Amino acid sequence: MMRSVVAKCLRLGVPFGLLVALQLSSACGGNTKPPKRGVIESDVENWGFRRYQSVLDVEVWVSKNRAVAHTASYARKTSEKKGRIDDKDVINAFVTRYKEKRGVRRALVVFARRLAQQSGYKVEEKKISGVRLFEVKGPNERWVFWAAKKHVIKLGGRGVKSIPTDLIDAYAERYPSRIKSGSLEGPLPEGPVEPNVETEEFDPENPRPEWK
Repeated sequence: MMRSVVAKCLRLGVPFGLLVALQLSSACGGNTKPPKRGVIESDVENWGFRRYQSVLDVEVWVSKNRAVAHTASYARKTSEKKGRIDDKDVINAFVTRYKEKRGVRRALVVFARRLAQQSGYKVEEKKISGVRLFEVKGPNERWVFWAAKKHVIKLGGRGVKSIPTDLIDAYAERYPSRIKSGSLEGPLPEGPVEPNVETEEFDPENPRPEWK
């Protein structure tokens, strides 16, 4: 997951033999801590940061665990230089930050299984660039999801054939995946059981999404 940081150090002329001893994030200008506003608000390799937005309407809902979603868009720099940007040249990032870590991984696994049961979606558990995640393919769209401590990370977009590993690496360095092997078929992770929607008290600051 440190591949992008290592590459940056080498471009700056840091001898490879010193990388083991160096603290890469500080020595090479990187920052592996979660950003204050969730998403990475800077360029990532060939992807230029273009927009930030914060929303309360979260996709992976956890009962009694309030969350805010932070979003960012990145455009392919080579396409911008050509003066033409298509859907495939834009990657969107969503980082949902929860008040507590309780129930986050379980909620994402439940969400992934729910998507897998819907027609038009194909959900697979994969390991991309060392990051264990869920890949979701839909009609003309592709996304990857994973759970981290108190966070859910989602990257992708419409018309996208694959998610750039540079962006996966950059986000995984800040939000290491907590997805376990066999999550789609195995026992659910520990956490609160999803409440009955008819009896759950409505919380305007943590509204449950309409999945059906």
